Amino acid sequence: MSLSIRNLLKSYVEPDGRRLPILNVKQFDIASGEQVCLVGSSGCGKSTLLNVISGITTADSGTIHIDGIEVTRLPEPSRDRFRAQKLGYVFQTFNLLPAFTALENVLLGMSFSGGKADRKHATELLDRVGLKHRMHHRPTKLSVGEQQRVAVARALANRPSLLLADEPTANVDSSNQDNILKLILEASRENNVSLLLVTHSPDVAKQFTRVDKLSDFNTPGAAA
Repeated sequence: MSLSIRNLLKSYVEPDGRRLPILNVKQFDIASGEQVCLVGSSGCGKSTLLNVISGITTADSGTIHIDGIEVTRLPEPSRDRFRAQKLGYVFQTFNLLPAFTALENVLLGMSFSGGKADRKHATELLDRVGLKHRMHHRPTKLSVGEQQRVAVARALANRPSLLLADEPTANVDSSNQDNILKLILEASRENNVSLLLVTHSPDVAKQFTRVDKLSDFNTPGAAA
């Protein structure tokens, strides 16, 4: 699934009423099946960019085309459905539901797309991330690394065409970092899934052939 961004603007209103510009992206593209690492310091707008691409947050102006569909023009219900059906999102903070087991969290991820929850597929995903023996445990009974692996399995549950990953290794140790990164990269390659991963870690970035700096194409202080 290809991604094309043009003339994207995003700002937030501060408590005193002033607008704080976050994104001013003239052009950014990812080809179908391409794996891209986007680097930048904390607070530079990396997470905001992923949230705008996914439709969680709306842009002030500009266009985002995903596989030819202009998602910036979709109404909120259609954006939510598109995100559930076509996108996978690995959040830095996992966003697992604490009252549900690992398996139930993955199954819920499937249900958001409106389709039937596939228990066999969910079990296979958890087995693939090394958690088949822990799939009936709730997040509070899992280690940080295990929780992140559940989050990866959930992001892959609906066989997405575009996978977004927001600092997916930031809250795990170096051993889990390598395992999680390997899992994300292999899942992307094996399923021809386009991948956009954001990080501030040089160790993560060196695993990618294409590494872009957000500061090279994002100029929030420039005139619109």
